[in-house]
Amino acid sequence: MHIGLIGLGKMGFNMRERMRNGGIEVTGYDRNPDVTDVASVDELIAALPTPRLVWVMVPAGAVTDAVVTELGEKLADGDLVIDGGNSRFTEDQKHGAVLAGKGIRFVDCGVSGGVWGLQNGYGLMAGGAEEDIEFAMPVFDALRPEGERADSFVHVGGVGAGHYAKMVHNGIEYGLMQAYAEGYELLAAKDIVKDLPGTFRAWQKGTVVRSWLLDLMVKALDEDPGLASIDDYVEDSGEGRWTVEEAIANAVPAPAITAALFARFASREDVSPAMKMVSALRHQFGGHATRPAN
Repeated sequence: MHIGLIGLGKMGFNMRERMRNGGIEVTGYDRNPDVTDVASVDELIAALPTPRLVWVMVPAGAVTDAVVTELGEKLADGDLVIDGGNSRFTEDQKHGAVLAGKGIRFVDCGVSGGVWGLQNGYGLMAGGAEEDIEFAMPVFDALRPEGERADSFVHVGGVGAGHYAKMVHNGIEYGLMQAYAEGYELLAAKDIVKDLPGTFRAWQKGTVVRSWLLDLMVKALDEDPGLASIDDYVEDSGEGRWTVEEAIANAVPAPAITAALFARFASREDVSPAMKMVSALRHQFGGHATRPAN
């Protein structure tokens, strides 16, 4: 299979390499001339066999809107667009409807794995028509980890369902990171605790709270034992907010996720060791920028 990939940033660059390693031919386009395979979207489209498959991996919002609009004007009947960024599910439904009016198919795919996806594979949550998912399955199989497909890939439902699942995934991520970070601050505050990094290291095997995020906590503390280089200001990507908004809209209580979101807001006002750890974790799994300590 030969696909086009638009967006070769932190995620897209590694995804291109993993797909190629998995036997998929990839033509990538990015505005950065140092990483792009072609000079324009037109050249990318011309390089692809029909029906074309174009994966979009650019920032959600206006940038994705612009790329999808351009593809809608340049692709042909039967071609397929996959939005693998972090778009809101309502935007997927709008994009899918616009493209469908031109005979162009659309799938949304939530992608989890961050900067470690090249090595470990990506968890994938797709939304769209069954036949479109099947058409793109060789690409999904190349991106996901080895092993049973159901352990790392799901066809969640129709257009928008994939990004809805990824939104909830990220909301859960907020809560998990906040719980680990608060535990870190509590241990750090008690003078009888003499080996803080070792405590988390000892939790990595056998305990109920072991996880990949815990492994990344240990890695962050190995690299910077007191997190002295990191400021406690923590960004929110938008998906945490959307999760809370959906919880309100559907009358679903989500106190842990909501509190974790509000803690990020509070991090922009107060000094907090816990929020230093949240910032460190976001950098570990996603390569998200941290602010240097003052």
